[in-house]
Amino acid sequence: MKLVFTSLFTISIAFGSHSQNFKADLRKLNGQVEAAYKNRKLTANEYAKLKREHDAIRLTIDKALADDILTPDEKNRIHSKIVRSRKRLAKYKTNREIY
Repeated sequence: MKLVFTSLFTISIAFGSHSQNFKADLRKLNGQVEAAYKNRKLTANEYAKLKREHDAIRLTIDKALADDILTPDEKNRIHSKIVRSRKRLAKYKTNREIY
């Protein structure tokens, strides 16, 4: 009996840790944007663009979670927006254009 409970507990932890937490990813990305802007790696224009993009991503997450069901299409759409934002942040941090 203990073996059954232990195996169920282990499986539930494995699935819970594997699930995507988009809000945490967005929070982490937002922290990276704030740090880059504070260290003057981003211009004010780039910072504003990234903030608008994060607002759009947050709105997409809220819409997807409105019915408490995330379809694979919604997950892929949100994940691709977060990845696109990460790539854009990396590009903005390394360009040396002065506005």
